[in-house]
Order: sequence, then C-alpha cells, then structure tokens
Amino acid sequence: MRKKDLGLWLAGAAAAALVTGAAMAQGQSAPAAGPSETKALNAGVVPAPARRPGEGLGPFRKMVIRGVTVIDGTGSPPRGPIDIVVENNRITAMRPAGTPGLPLKAGRAPDDADYELDATGMYALPGFIDMHAHGSGTDKAPDLGYSYKLWLAHGVTSVRSVPLAPLEVSLSEKRRSAANEIAAPRIFACQRPGDGAGWGGKPIDGEAAARAWTQWAAKQGVDCVKIMLPADFSPAAFKGVVEEARKLGLGTTAHLTQTGLSRIDARKAGAMGLGTVTHFYGHMESLLKNGAVQHYSTDYNFNDEQYRFAEVADIWDQTYEPGSDEWKAYLREQKANNVTFDPTMTIYAASRDLMRARNADWHESYTTPQLWDYFQSNRENHGSYFFDWTTRIEVQWRRFYERYMRLVNDYKNIGGRVTIGTDSGFIFKTYGFGYPEEMELLQEAGFDPLEVIQAATWNGALTIYEPKGVAEPPIGALLVGRLADIVLVKENPLQNFKTLYGTGTPRLNEATQKQERVGGVSYTVKDGIVYDAKKLLAEVAEMVAAEKRRAGWPEKGVPRP
Repeated sequence: MRKKDLGLWLAGAAAAALVTGAAMAQGQSAPAAGPSETKALNAGVVPAPARRPGEGLGPFRKMVIRGVTVIDGTGSPPRGPIDIVVENNRITAMRPAGTPGLPLKAGRAPDDADYELDATGMYALPGFIDMHAHGSGTDKAPDLGYSYKLWLAHGVTSVRSVPLAPLEVSLSEKRRSAANEIAAPRIFACQRPGDGAGWGGKPIDGEAAARAWTQWAAKQGVDCVKIMLPADFSPAAFKGVVEEARKLGLGTTAHLTQTGLSRIDARKAGAMGLGTVTHFYGHMESLLKNGAVQHYSTDYNFNDEQYRFAEVADIWDQTYEPGSDEWKAYLREQKANNVTFDPTMTIYAASRDLMRARNADWHESYTTPQLWDYFQSNRENHGSYFFDWTTRIEVQWRRFYERYMRLVNDYKNIGGRVTIGTDSGFIFKTYGFGYPEEMELLQEAGFDPLEVIQAATWNGALTIYEPKGVAEPPIGALLVGRLADIVLVKENPLQNFKTLYGTGTPRLNEATQKQERVGGVSYTVKDGIVYDAKKLLAEVAEMVAAEKRRAGWPEKGVPRP
C-alpha cells in the first residue's frame, strides 16, 4: 500500500471496525444458512480508499468516443462505425462515422469536445451488470477497493450486492460510488432480513417482523432484499418480505437453501412474488419426480460442506426429464410470475473441474494471499469444501450442469429473463474474472453471443429498475439518453468471450508465427468517467505483490498443498 493511502486506509479501517462490530453484536443479525456463511458475511470490511486525482478521467462537459462498432445490449446486431457523444454523464448522440470497409469520414462533428477517445476499430458495449456480488472483506483483501478495481477492469459498471458488506457499510459505499468519490461500480444495495445495527438485532420470527424490517430497511436506502432460506425462516416471513418489498419498490432475490426447500422451493417462491431465483437451488427441487424431497445419503450432514456441495448435484437424475410436460409447465409458471433466473454457474464451476479452477491464469498476479488462503480446503471458510473431491463427484456435477444449463436455456427460449451474477470471492473465483466465465457458461448452455450480452446488460437493468416502477432503465443499453456506462474492447467479444478476461487469451500471430496474449477490456466508462482497465489491473497486481511480500510469499506462483 502506498504511504499516501495509509491514512485513508486506517481511517476506513476504524470506521469499518465500528460498523462491523455493531453488526456482529446483533447476535442474530440475519437468518443464516449455516455457520460458515455467517462468518463470511460478518467478516471485517474496510471501505475503499478515496479516488485519487487522475484515477479515471472525467466526467467531461462533452466527450466523444470515435469510430466504434456498437453492440447495444438490447439484442440488436452490431453496427458501426459510430461516434458516441457523451455530455457529462449522458449519451446525447450516436452518429455514423463512415462506411464499413472504407476510411472513416474526416472532420466529423462535434468539434468542441473537451475530450476525445480514439477507439477506432474497437467494440463498445453497455457497462456489464453483476447481479450477485459480495465485497472483499479483510479476510480476502486489504479493502473493498480490491474487488471494485477488478470489477471495473472487467467492464462491470454496476453490481447488485447481496450483500456487499454489513448494511451501514453497503449504504455508505453506495453513496460514495454514486458521488464518484471512489473508483467503484455503481452499487445497488441488497441486504438480508435482520441486517443493520439500527435494527437492533431483533429476530425476524414471523410475518410482522419481516414486514417491519423491510419497511425499516427501505427507509435506510436499500434497493432490494436478499433472502437466505434456512429451516427457521417461515413461509409467513418469506411472504411478508416479498409482499412488503413489492409495495415499497424494492427488488427481491433468494438463495433457496437446502434446509428450507422442503417448505419453499423455486416454484412456490415464484408464486409468492419473488423477483429473482439466484443460484440453482430450488429449481430441480420443483421438478422432483419421486417424492417431495431430494434423496440424500443416510449420513448426510448439511453443516459439513463436503456433503452439502458434493451431494447437491446428485439430484440431477431425480427430476422429470428435460422437455417433459412437467418441465415445460414449471418454466411457464415461472415466466407467468415474472421470475428472473440468475444462474451464477461460474461460482460452482470448480465443482465439475477443480484442477482447472485452482490453476487459472490469474491467480499468480491478481489473487491476494488472503483470498488464496481462503480458497483452500477449510472447515470454517464458506465454499472451501474440497476436503476429498473425487472423480465421481465431478462427474455428477457435470451431469447436473447439463440439466441445469438446459433448464436455463429453455427458460430463455420461452421468453424468460436470465441475468449474469458471479458470487465471486469464494470457490477459487477471483473478483472480476468470474464474469467472462459466466458468459462462456451461458454460451455453453445454448445462448447466442448476443443473448449473452443481453443477459449481462439489459436484462440486469430491467430486473433492478422494474420494482422501482422504471420501465426504461437509465443503464443497460448503449442508446441515446442512457447514462454513460460503456465498455471498450479491441477484440470482438461475440467471436470469443475469452478475450474479456483481464489476462486475455493466447492466439497465434500468423505474421510472426508466435503465440501472443490478446484481449482484455481497454477502457471502462462509468458515470462518464474513463478508467484505463489495464492500469486498474496493474494497480491490483501491485497490491497483490505487496501483500505477498507482507505474507512472506515468493513473488512468483501460489503455495500448493
């Protein structure tokens, strides 16, 4: 950490300690799915350091981004070359810059811009939206700026945090990001029932308490409610949260935990008005063909994470077959109830190929020692469940993913809404890098590349803004009138989503006959502020190197068991 940031860091640490201490002192701050989740979400959180002079350029009175091919996020095909005119933080014009195959027109208006970005030949997309995000607590990084910079470096300009941190920290960081006091994506704060020091630790023990907390949270400024569903969170409380949230213009999303699925599966949750089903939990349980509950082994223990995560995939052959009448009926019901599917396939992808996840290109330079240690098999850390991971378990997960991908793709095909969320910070998923992986996984599921971009942008914006009564969101599309959240890349992402990874992807240079790295985001524009994505990655790499030295690690590589 640079010396000039030390004072800010220490001040932030002290403030976060007070907030986190208050949140942890609540005792039952929120319904928890298990002790490891409680520990993970209550971890100390240090706010991001203030944005330094020169950290991002703008916003400008008028800025022009020249010569791009636009992929607008609505599902429309690419078009270009285009000049994008931005005034302060609003796209005010998108003007033809020439004809494909011919030189760009000279002397193109406007000629009074304060800043011009020559992006000739680049592709411009709407800022990406991560619909399932958690911030980097001190058990994973020095401060929240670590996760923020990795998100921005991968084109993520908005996150729906579920949650980012304890309520008070989430709302403070939301305000700081909105004011661009920090280098961070736009934050939509989604908190769990019972969160908040001001709530006083009162239990959510029924419908009345659920409604009261939701009313209180709305007044604090939360954007949505994230429901974890343990066995002791009653259907009445669930109903109270969902109904009250809808009245107050808040979104809702739920992790339908196995311990609560016998009472509320995804079908029942959708019928009760839930906005988003995040992860896969609850879908297959709604399609069981031989009984009302999954058939677990007789020695199963949910609190033992090896059992919890190994056996969850065993449900794959206990459901009605894909394409069956029951399968189709379930999807039609969810669509009729306007339920969004947020698959987050990336966060569990290590379960079907652990070696690939452990040896990803980015760990050496961009995964902090704290985060790497958190990933290792550990009885306490949530998602560090690979105690004895076997070939059989991975095969079950691959079969499960085949069926889950079919479900998600079929839902998209009948007009159901699918978004992109990553849940990074667990299970060998470093912040930011999980986003292009989720894009790849949606393509594997059967999505056309343009449908993947739509899930990453417009669909996320609709899901966030519809509960607020906003039919035309200000983000999520590259259209005139929208906010200036823009991703600029040199490679065509529709041709290869691997080019969106911060580490790029290898490609043979035909001229030199040598392999080289291509890709990565070039620039991320958030709120009209231009961030150099490569510079952000370099700053993260510097942070990681400093943490390695502090931890006594070698400069190269990561420790292996």
